[in-house]
Amino acid sequence: MTAATTLTALISDAERRLRAAGVAFGHGTTNARDEAAWLVLWRLGLPLNLDLTAHAGLRVAAPEADAVRALVDERIRTRKPAAYLTGEAWLQGVPFYVDERVIVPRSFIAELIAAAPQADPIDPWLGAHTRRVLDMCTGNGSLAVLAALAWPDVTVDASDVSADALAVAQRNVNRHGLQARIRLVPSDGWHGLHERYDLILCNPPYVSRARMAALPAEYRAEPALALDGGAYGGDDGMDFVRHLLAHALAHMNPEAVLVLEIGHEREHFERAFPTLPVVWLRTSGGEDAVLLITRDALEIAQAHLPSDPHRFGA
Repeated sequence: MTAATTLTALISDAERRLRAAGVAFGHGTTNARDEAAWLVLWRLGLPLNLDLTAHAGLRVAAPEADAVRALVDERIRTRKPAAYLTGEAWLQGVPFYVDERVIVPRSFIAELIAAAPQADPIDPWLGAHTRRVLDMCTGNGSLAVLAALAWPDVTVDASDVSADALAVAQRNVNRHGLQARIRLVPSDGWHGLHERYDLILCNPPYVSRARMAALPAEYRAEPALALDGGAYGGDDGMDFVRHLLAHALAHMNPEAVLVLEIGHEREHFERAFPTLPVVWLRTSGGEDAVLLITRDALEIAQAHLPSDPHRFGA
């Protein structure tokens, strides 16, 4: 057993060890200091928004300090994202349960949902007609929950091919008391969905073959089904997006829009859909991670869209 120490010393030690081990971030934190603080505060049962300056000298008894060090050891040894070790992730200040059945929520679309109307790039396309929302590839349900919280007048369908993911999503829907407004739908892409929507949100698997091969261990700890945009044979990461756009018109009301996240794959998207007019939306990831497509634009370009990969139902 090690000696008692202070909160600041524990965080500094964890930061040093995480940095020396070369762990990868991006699942709720972007650097060793923030991840160290998250792990230490969670293990000690302290609020994650604790004022670290005001509590720098907080004494931590030896058994609790050992528990913190053991958690940091586990993070380094397993390379699992911290959210899998704590069972919780935060997105736009909202807590969500997570485990290894789902990817850790980190969608740039969440920023757009949470933005105040005057700063929200999506807002000009929304209005009194916006009543039915679809969150396709919902994962742990975070975007569906954020949409229901942001827009009290909408109902949300949240779909996913993974029964495990929908079980996690149900837990989050229940946690936020949104059972009456969020319906979970088992669906492989459009197969299983028969409604029309005013707003479609989709953060699909879009990672290209080359990027999948280069992912750090922390990302490989997540379900590949939710990341691999080439799981159906393609190399460019756009397999699911081809399916999505090939059938979206049949599920869009007259003034509907589709908001799609493609991460760092803009080059592949534009090569796959060269004639499709889109609006690129600014997020913290830049101006090439999230795009918006109107129903009218999709209808005009429909004849020139690539065909749906045959493995998807419609």
